[in-house]
This record gives sequence, C-alpha cells and structure tokens, in this order.
Amino acid sequence: MTRDQLEELIAQKENIRLEFKRHLSSSHRIARTLAAFANTLGGIILIGVNDDGKIVGVPSEFREVSKIEDATDRLVEPALTISYETLTPDGRMVLVVSVLESNEKPHYVLNEAGKRTIYVRAKDKSVPTNKLIIAPEIANTELIKSPMARTLIQYLRKNDDVTADKFARLINISDYRAGKLLRQLAEQGLLLLIDKSRPVRYALKLTE
Repeated sequence: MTRDQLEELIAQKENIRLEFKRHLSSSHRIARTLAAFANTLGGIILIGVNDDGKIVGVPSEFREVSKIEDATDRLVEPALTISYETLTPDGRMVLVVSVLESNEKPHYVLNEAGKRTIYVRAKDKSVPTNKLIIAPEIANTELIKSPMARTLIQYLRKNDDVTADKFARLINISDYRAGKLLRQLAEQGLLLLIDKSRPVRYALKLTE
C-alpha cells in the first residue's frame, strides 16, 4: 500500500469495512473486530491512527502483532488467517491489517470467561449477535429492489439499525409482516441480524 492509498483510506472514515485503532489495548478486543470483519464483508484495520483519522503511529510492531496473533490463533474459532503490512509515513509506523470475508463463518470470539460470541460489522461498529444468517450467492434482486426495501435502505443509511415495529410504522404495515420482510432481507444478504439484546434489530450490510 502506498502513502496515497493510505490517505485515501483514512479519508473514507471508519465504516463497515474500515476501523482505526490508536493502538491495541488487548487481544480480546481486537479479536472482536477481526471476527466481525470476517463474518461480514471483510475489512481493514489501521493501527496507529486515531478515531479522527490523525496518524500517530505505533511504537512497537512486535507488540501489536503479538496481540493480533493471539487473537487469531487462540481467541477466534475457527482460527482466522489475516495479512498485514507496515507503512512509515513521516517516520510514524502504521500497521495495516487486512481481513477477508471468511468462507468458514460464523467465527466465534472467546471472552475472558471462555464464552463464545458471534460478532458482525454494523456500520463502523463490531456488535454481538446470537446468530449469523448466511445469505445465498444469488440474491432475490426483485425483493431487494422493491420500494419497501429502497425505503428501508434510505432509513438505514441515516440510522444504525431498525426493529420490526419501526419498519412497520415506516411503511405502514403490520409488525408481523415487517418482521417477516426484515428476516427475508437478511436471508438475501441485504441486512444483518442483531439479536444479542431485545428487541431484535437489523442493520444494513450491503454498502451499494
């Protein structure tokens, strides 16, 4: 990756496929982000970059990589394969960690107590869920391009998530039908199911 490519990435700000980290505080925390990217669309983590996009650099590549390797090998099941490279713009080291969308999902993250949790990427956050819906390779484009789906996409571009009752009010249908439609759109790969806390919520997965 070139300096220009790094600056272009930073200019995008944090999103479903990009996260900034000043440094890695623990293996457990980075495990959540790595697994969330692998369970969703893949992504890039820039370590040595503040949340506001300012490059601050990391003092030790070894220290950061050790936490990543601990996360990928011990804390994520099945284990993750990632790649990384270092850049030194203005002498400050930035670690660029790339995670591909996995063919082995769902990947579970072990917390400090040994409990397994699935994480997915919703906008610029890694969030827990109880179940990962694996969408088919060929989506129902007629459903995704329907007026109801377009209205939902517009809503979710401005909001983090939606519940069945909110969606029902948005398009003036019953809560039951709204919940069924949301589930169908998740099964078609448009949405992510987030049901770790109630009520069940859905976030936008597709970025285009």
